[in-house]
Amino acid sequence: MTDAPTAFEAHDESDARPVARPAATVAEVEDALLSRWPETRLEPSLDRIRAFTELLGDPQRAYRSIHLTGTNGKTSTSRMIDALLRALDLRTGRFTSPHVERMAERISVDGEPLDDEAFVRAFNDVAPYTHLVDAAGPHPLSFFETVVGMAYAAFADAPVDVAVVEVGMGGSWDATNVIDADVAVVTPIGLDHAQYLGDTTAAIAREKAGIIKPGAFAVLAQQDADAGAVLLERAVEVGATIAREGLEFGVVGRVPAVGGQAVTLQGLRGRYDEVFLPLYGAHQAQNAAVALAAVEAFVGGDEPLGDDVVRGAFAEVSSPGRLEIVRRSPVVLLDAAHNPHGARAVVAALEDSFSFEPVVGVLSVMGDKDVEGLLAEFEPALDHVVVTRNSTDRALSAERLGELAVEVFGEDRVSVVPSLADAIDAAAALAEADSRDALSSGAVLVTGSVVTVGEARALLGGPR
Repeated sequence: MTDAPTAFEAHDESDARPVARPAATVAEVEDALLSRWPETRLEPSLDRIRAFTELLGDPQRAYRSIHLTGTNGKTSTSRMIDALLRALDLRTGRFTSPHVERMAERISVDGEPLDDEAFVRAFNDVAPYTHLVDAAGPHPLSFFETVVGMAYAAFADAPVDVAVVEVGMGGSWDATNVIDADVAVVTPIGLDHAQYLGDTTAAIAREKAGIIKPGAFAVLAQQDADAGAVLLERAVEVGATIAREGLEFGVVGRVPAVGGQAVTLQGLRGRYDEVFLPLYGAHQAQNAAVALAAVEAFVGGDEPLGDDVVRGAFAEVSSPGRLEIVRRSPVVLLDAAHNPHGARAVVAALEDSFSFEPVVGVLSVMGDKDVEGLLAEFEPALDHVVVTRNSTDRALSAERLGELAVEVFGEDRVSVVPSLADAIDAAAALAEADSRDALSSGAVLVTGSVVTVGEARALLGGPR
């Protein structure tokens, strides 16, 4: 929490806790929220968020919900679930994190992020209760807890039929976990946030399994043996129904296509052939299978969703910052991969869906990540890497990232450019100059963190 008071969340000098004031603009809301504990500061307890939602009238109980956790793929899968539910004429709320460009992206109703007016209103609706929670406990509400409360209240106010909720980190102690979801979804688990969640996939799975509640339906993406065993143990313990990718549902086939891929999916209720998905990579096909199973589980019954519903929903799916093309000549792709597991999926997708030569990377990575592991995964796919730094204090310095990159790529394949804007320009020049021949074209991949991708997207004027 910052020491300096803002105009809209001033601090009581007696205990240095924020005291809420009404906000008039999005900037004022963001100032108020950012004055609280950041998302990276954790205190494992649901006491504050429970007290907060109780004061708000437990809005999360006003609608059914689907809850998602996992290491990678949560946001893309959430967006697919949202699209399928809306195709079934259900009104949806969706909570995802972190945001790419605008904080309001985290809270969507009917597939659209809250506009500025609605975001300010959502904050002001809950603001009078934040300082009551702050005063009652040893720690104030965090940024993330406050935004979760805003989302749950906004969904009840809409009102929505179903909320699609992505955890922030982990599961058991994540602030979103005050919901008791009908369907719990676990996307693939890899090593990330080890300092908070554990340094094995089994330990991480144990924390993430906390979203599987008694009597729920657990939809599990393909996992390694250790993580899978933990998730199954939790599901059996609480009496959850289980559906596993590769057994009860999965990807039957996929063919890369212009603008995405054509996938054939086996769901829990039926098979859906040659469905166009405007996203790249085998990992997105797997996300689609998980999303399909989650919605089938939510709807229940024995009937399939229908080809028209599934085709129409998936055809409109987008996932900003996930192998997203935002510029051509040369092509610039953005991907928010920030751990080795995610980087591996991106490399496979580049080989599978594109034929760019060369591919020049622009990387800025947070200092608390497995930087060496990330670089090692990207090395086979990137002909050259331009290392830089995004605007956050958590980002590794360009100089230090350059030192680590040289160890993996070699000195001749690494450039250090401290400014992100200049780094993108330098990478674009390299991609154009080093194109193999007249028939090939180079590309730039901007990656390493969601923040890096968000800032690049703003610089390049990516689609809103």
